[in-house]
Parts: sequence; structure tokens; C-alpha cells
Amino acid sequence: GWFTPDDAIWTVHGSVATFLGGIRSLLLQALHPLALAGVDRHSSYREDPFGRLQRTGAFIAATTYGSTDLAEQTVRAVRSMHTRVQGTARDGRAYSAQDPDLLLWVHLALTDSMLRAYLDFGRDGAIDPDGYVADMAVVARAMGVLDPPTSRAGLDAALLAFGPDLRVD
Repeated sequence: GWFTPDDAIWTVHGSVATFLGGIRSLLLQALHPLALAGVDRHSSYREDPFGRLQRTGAFIAATTYGSTDLAEQTVRAVRSMHTRVQGTARDGRAYSAQDPDLLLWVHLALTDSMLRAYLDFGRDGAIDPDGYVADMAVVARAMGVLDPPTSRAGLDAALLAFGPDLRVD
């Protein structure tokens, strides 16, 4: 697979704290109007919120613990599904789930949420936060993120850079 039991990603994603991280991640992702438009118009989250979380969990499990073949197959399936997620948001801007900036936002929200949940509530041993962010960058690149952060400081800076794009309305 892409990772081993010694990698921070194994510890973080094996923790029950990731349930909190997953929910936080979805809420954080929704602050970006274009990401929200894509989810609102192309996801079954309203009819099947737990199914949506389960599919995200299956993606995380496959890319974290699965064989290289399974991780690559899972990424291909999600990227294929993303080709259909495109349209126009309420404010008239076009969105696409293949947009590298939106992919980066989703990645940042997921990575930050899982890391924070683990650091605050995880009880499965110490991890290197920079190692976790670097591990998640491997998955991000496979998903089409052009330049994902590889350190916690880089993650924090990238999140702050999105501030002007985020909305609560």
C-alpha cells in the first residue's frame, strides 16, 4: 500500500476521534460556496447523510490501509465520479469537482479536521503532525491537488489563504 503501520496516517485514521474529524471536515468544506454548490447539487447527503459519511470513510480506509492497487482504483473511481460534478453556483460562478483549487480546499478541510480531532481526542499514541500532513499530501496528489502542504505550518498557511473565499450564509 501507500502507507505502513509506522506512518502517522495509520494511527490517526485508526482512531475513533476521526468520527469527529469527519463531521468537522464536511462542515468546514461547506464554508466554500463552490464546494457547497457541488455537494448540494450532486450528493445524496440530505437523503442519506450516514451513507455519505460511510463513503468518505471507505475512501479513507482504502487509501490509508489498502493495497496500492486498491488505493489507485479507489482514487480513479472518485476522480471519475468528479467528472460529473460541475455546474453554476447561485452567485453565477462555475464550479467543478476537478478544479484543483476546490480539490485543495476539500483536502485541507479533511486533513486539518482529522489532525485536530486526533491531537485533541486521539488516544492511540503520539504522532508527528508534519508526518500526518505529508502522508495526506500523497493522497491529495493522487486526487489531483497540485501542491498540497507537507507540514502543519504549511497546512495552517494554506487554510488561512482560503479565508476570503469562505462564506457563512
